[in-house]
Formats: sequence, C-alpha cells, structure tokens
Amino acid sequence: MAVEPIRILGAPGSPYSRKMRALLRYRRIPHVWIQRGAPEDRDLPPVPVDLIPVLVFPRGVGGGPESMVDSTFQIARLEAEYGGREVRLTDPALDFLDALLEDFADEWVTKMMFHYRWAFAPDVARAAAILPRWWRIDAPEENHRQFGEVFAQRQIGRLALVGSNPVSAPIIEDSYRRVLTQLAGVLDGQRFLFGGRPAASDFALYGQLTQLAQFDPTSAAVALEVAPRVIAWVDLLEDLSGLEPAAADWAGRDRARARLSGLLGEVGRTYVPFLLANARAVGAGADTMRCEIDGRRYEQRPFAYQRKCLGWLRDRHAALALSDRAWIDALLAETGCTPLVAAD
Repeated sequence: MAVEPIRILGAPGSPYSRKMRALLRYRRIPHVWIQRGAPEDRDLPPVPVDLIPVLVFPRGVGGGPESMVDSTFQIARLEAEYGGREVRLTDPALDFLDALLEDFADEWVTKMMFHYRWAFAPDVARAAAILPRWWRIDAPEENHRQFGEVFAQRQIGRLALVGSNPVSAPIIEDSYRRVLTQLAGVLDGQRFLFGGRPAASDFALYGQLTQLAQFDPTSAAVALEVAPRVIAWVDLLEDLSGLEPAAADWAGRDRARARLSGLLGEVGRTYVPFLLANARAVGAGADTMRCEIDGRRYEQRPFAYQRKCLGWLRDRHAALALSDRAWIDALLAETGCTPLVAAD
C-alpha cells in the first residue's frame, strides 16, 4: 500500500520552506509541495500561527490530517514517525552541537538573510519583482507591481526586528563573511558539517543560504568572493535523495571538534551574547535590547521566541549525561559559548 504523502506548504523565498523540502527529499519521505497562495493552498487544517512552511501530516491526534509549523519541531516529529536516513546524530553530545548550530542558522544567520534582502536597493528591487509572482504567477501584472511595492515597504519597516540598523548592520555583515569562511573550511575535506551525511544543521544553514548565496544579489556577490565552495554546496543540498548514508558516516567527537571549532567560535562571538541580552530584555519588558558583540554595540527590538530558543538549548544541555556534558562543556569553553548554558 502506498504511503500517503505529507503536504508541505511553502514558498521558494522562504529559507525554512527550503530547509524542510530539502530534508524531506533527502529522507525520501513521500511528500507533495504546495506553493503558498496557489489554488492548491486550500482546505488545510488550521495552524496556531500563519507561518511557513506548514507540514500537513496524514494522521494526527484525532486520526485525520494535522498541520504543524516550526521547522525544528517538524524535524523532531519526522524523526519519531519515519525511520531511516535520520538527520539527528546518535551521539548525544554531537546531537547537542547539531541542535546548537541549527538554532544558530535559524535565528542568527536569518538576520543576515533579512538584512541583505531589504537593506540594499538592488536586492529590494529583485525581491519586490519576484516574490509576488511566486504567490500567484497568473495574477494580473498590475497586481504584481502593487503587491511588490506594498510588500517591500512592509518588510523594510520590519528591519528593526532583526537588528538591521546603522548601529548593528556592520556586525551582521562581518558575521556573514566569517560564517562563509568557516563553513568553506569545514567542507574542505568532508561533505557535511558532521561528516559524510547531513544533519539537521546542514539543512538549516542550507535554507538561509538558498537566499543569501543564490537569490539576493548583494549577499550572493559576497559569497562568490569569499566562498564559492559554499555556493556549490547549497546547489548540491537541494536534492540529496540519491545519497546513500551509513552510520559510520557520522564524524567522531575528535573530528567534529577539530572541524567545527571555528564555526562554534562564531556562535560564541555573536549569537551567544545576543541570546543572553535578548532574554534579559524580554524578561524586563524592555523596548530595545542592547549588548556588546565583537567589541561593538548591537541593538534591536527584543524577540520573545528567541528567549524560548535559549531555554530549549539549556534544557537539552541539562538533559545530557554527566560524561557527555563534560565533553560539551570543554568545547563550549574553548569556543566562547559557555555563557549559553551557565546559570544566570
């Protein structure tokens, strides 16, 4: 009997949609892609928040179809319900690192994506011209033009939400270059972050880079200058259904430590101080969060969801066995990430 496919509702310009579609392809989980706004985007079970991608599982708690948002939790459900070709590592310590790097991509690298798309005129022009046409390719041309203008202005008005402002923009741009450099270094000698098979963090970085390295002209030019290897890697992750992974393809701890220390150093340098300052600002009900990143002032509006991300990472760390936690703590100390899991 054929397995009923998962429906994934998304858009090509959504890094999280691309993340999940590529993951479903790699895992060979039967699925169908539904473009947001297309005629097929109808009669789907409701979701608590209107975000994409939406995964519609054939069988939910009540026995019927069930919609779900949030890519990290979507991956967890896929791992629980579909066997084979998993993207979570079997080593608990390395699995924690994977979760940390996935969160870094989802919540910090996405700032780069949003900044480059809406802070530079050539990028705004491209996004305003293309994104509305994805929504309804057959809509009248005047509708596309008007919607593109309105959508662009709305997104530009939200730049403050991700720290894209004259104070913080240089920090975001410098971090983008370092991420490209560090990722290219990891890939010089192995195919993925944790060895010869992809983990969740590979797909998280891939999702953001489909926009940064492929779609938006300013950030794509930076990628070509700094790390053409990364551009090629993004092309390859689009569809890994032909890859045949084995358990032995996961890197061991020593190799993972050597390969990932530079990228984790970027996490400690930028994302950790941001997460801590954001959590404090949300807790205090502040309108603006401020902190020092890389010796410079960073500021943006606080974001409650990223405070939850910090809590989830700390919960995962606390759940580790003592020996696994000791190994992780040594690596976090080496890379400036210790405050992430330290008591407030």
